[in-house]
Amino acid sequence: MRHLVFSLARLPDLNLRVWAPPGDLPAQATMAASPTDRQWLKKLMAAGGISHLMRSGGWRSWGAPIRLLRMIGASYRENADVDLYHINWLQCALPLPANGKPALISVLGNDMMLLKLPLMRHLLRRVMKQRKVVICPNAEWMQAPLHAAFGDLAAIQPVSFGIDPSWFAVERSPHDVCPPYRWIVVSRLTADKLGSLFSWSKNFFGDGSRELHLFGPMQEDIQVPSWIHYHGSATPEQLAKEWFAHACGLITLSRHAEGRPQVMLEAMAAGLPIIASNLQAHASILVDGETGKLCGSVEEFGAALRTLEDDQANQRLGNAAKRWVVREIGTWDDCAERYMQIYRLLLGVT
Repeated sequence: MRHLVFSLARLPDLNLRVWAPPGDLPAQATMAASPTDRQWLKKLMAAGGISHLMRSGGWRSWGAPIRLLRMIGASYRENADVDLYHINWLQCALPLPANGKPALISVLGNDMMLLKLPLMRHLLRRVMKQRKVVICPNAEWMQAPLHAAFGDLAAIQPVSFGIDPSWFAVERSPHDVCPPYRWIVVSRLTADKLGSLFSWSKNFFGDGSRELHLFGPMQEDIQVPSWIHYHGSATPEQLAKEWFAHACGLITLSRHAEGRPQVMLEAMAAGLPIIASNLQAHASILVDGETGKLCGSVEEFGAALRTLEDDQANQRLGNAAKRWVVREIGTWDDCAERYMQIYRLLLGVT
């Protein structure tokens, strides 16, 4: 979201008010969250975010989303003179005031799970009836279910997030594709996000010919096997400079409800080949055998490892993936332009 805010702020004729956790803002943007809101949001982020809190916190965690919605609703009312709302995540639209002002609502994979909650569709439809709405999932596979739920009230327009230019600048060398083959995983450590990683990898990473390096925050009580190099969280700068440039590829065997995983797009921008589980979200990014490898079994996983440990195949798939994201995704400035076109549509401005 920081990347998006800075890119939107670079557009002419646009003034932003940002309700978000504390952080740097461009000069063209104003912080709309109160000091109390920012302090609470800071603690929420330190706890792993609202989704993680609700998954792991028991009944006490249900007070957090109620407080979050109250804060957002108060901010909507305090900023009643805005021209339109750009809302990230469906649940944040629930407290919209009945003022008829248009809204762009971005949707991620987790939001699709949210729609399964009782009354959620009804409550969202109620706020959409009062205004012009464009719902923007960040992946095309969400378009059909969102159209089924809200297509009579809102336009459904997929909008891909952008990629920071630093990922496109990563320089990989074919000499890095050599034993011991270094593979990396960047993921929150939950059972769903890791998926079959441990069970599928144990037969391929135990003889010293390969290394598996795992990065990400521990969000569940996960026992990481001793043959995996677990590094904890890493900054994007560390990943780009120290790991993506010298790895054989990125692995993601997630079972989690994914939209369009940002780390996969960043790896593709760096020319780093990917081995992924055959989820709809992954298949919407990777063309098996052309821009990456999709796996549905441990045998396919092993074959994918061996394929991408050939330096020519590694370069071919990595370069094809990079060309795809340049053409189809682009930078955060490209993303901001996509959103700006929708702002104009909602406001009737040419």
